[in-house]
Amino acid sequence: MAQVEAGEQVRQKGSSRRWLILALGLAAQTASCSFLYGLPFLVPAMREADHLTLAQAGTVVAAPSIGLLLTLIAWGAAADRYGERLIMALGLGVSGLLLVYAALWHHPVGLLFGVFLVAGACTASVNAASGRVVMGWFSKSERGVAMGIRQTAQPLGVGVAALGLPPLAAQWGFQAAMLLPAALAVGVALLVAAFVIDPPRPPRAAKGERPPSPYRKPWLWRVHGASALLVVPQFAVSAFAPVYLVSQHQWTAAQAGVFVAVAQVLGALGRLASGYWSDRVGSRLRPMRQLAVASAVVMLLVAVGDATWLWLVLAALVLAAVITVADNGLGFTASAELAGVAWSGRAMGTQNTAQNIAASLTPPLLGLVIGDSRYALAYCVAAIFPLLAIGLVPVRAESEKD
Repeated sequence: MAQVEAGEQVRQKGSSRRWLILALGLAAQTASCSFLYGLPFLVPAMREADHLTLAQAGTVVAAPSIGLLLTLIAWGAAADRYGERLIMALGLGVSGLLLVYAALWHHPVGLLFGVFLVAGACTASVNAASGRVVMGWFSKSERGVAMGIRQTAQPLGVGVAALGLPPLAAQWGFQAAMLLPAALAVGVALLVAAFVIDPPRPPRAAKGERPPSPYRKPWLWRVHGASALLVVPQFAVSAFAPVYLVSQHQWTAAQAGVFVAVAQVLGALGRLASGYWSDRVGSRLRPMRQLAVASAVVMLLVAVGDATWLWLVLAALVLAAVITVADNGLGFTASAELAGVAWSGRAMGTQNTAQNIAASLTPPLLGLVIGDSRYALAYCVAAIFPLLAIGLVPVRAESEKD
């Protein structure tokens, strides 16, 4: 009886604090992204401080993403077993301390690569755990918006890094600039430890019994596959829009940067809108399939614009920046809902792993297609992937799950 009352108290306390928990999940993911996506802004300062070649600097910049990719599923399993608050606070806190270590002393390039590799691996804890805690405290009719808010962490993290890191590096150097993501990570980790409450969990199974794997059916594999395919047009736009505007239309780098920044903001709003849409229609996968159709159409429109009028390609690029990212939260939420509480952390970790692999492969492979100036062809190729995703999205899975 006492355990039931204690559980009810936790449920009521967490329910009343759910928006604070969502804000802390968003802050944790933003702090993580400010490090993961902020390092490229520090390449000039890094090369000057440690006398690195461009190849060495590029290798160091890639280290956090490699660490993240290798550990996403393991952190998801840990969140399933040990709880979201512990995993988020531990991973983010250790990452922040490693960044403090990187900031306080000069390191050989090999050691710096290792520190950033482990720090990236630690930040992976936030990806599954923050999504899992949001899933636990928000009802099905609210999860789309809640997860859409959480998914705005990437553009927010990029924005924090873009605004904060270059001025710090210019004034005090690369190592001092690293104290910004370090302070964010440690500070948010402490707030998570103090205020996040793990959502209630179903009763533990008898000793030796484990919940059956949701991967015995094809639903989750299809969601992961479709989401990976939908990442291709997203990174076709984000990776090549700046260089396209500069090389093909003689924009300055600053003008292209402003264009991309505005597109990032609109993309964040698109994620919120798609989450709201999915809540209203009671489905993640139907909107996801419709967005796949829209993504293919808008990529073809970008290709047509490249071959015709500047105003058309600019309008199409803005639309593409919104549409191609709008499905991210839907696939993430659908993965957790289809997996169930016991497996949601691992499912979200697998979802992120598939997307990160696709994101890593897209720029170099499309770069081969583009060559010197074949942008229209590359955008046509990018349109093929959402077309493939249309048939892969398992819309019927939601009704069968219910």
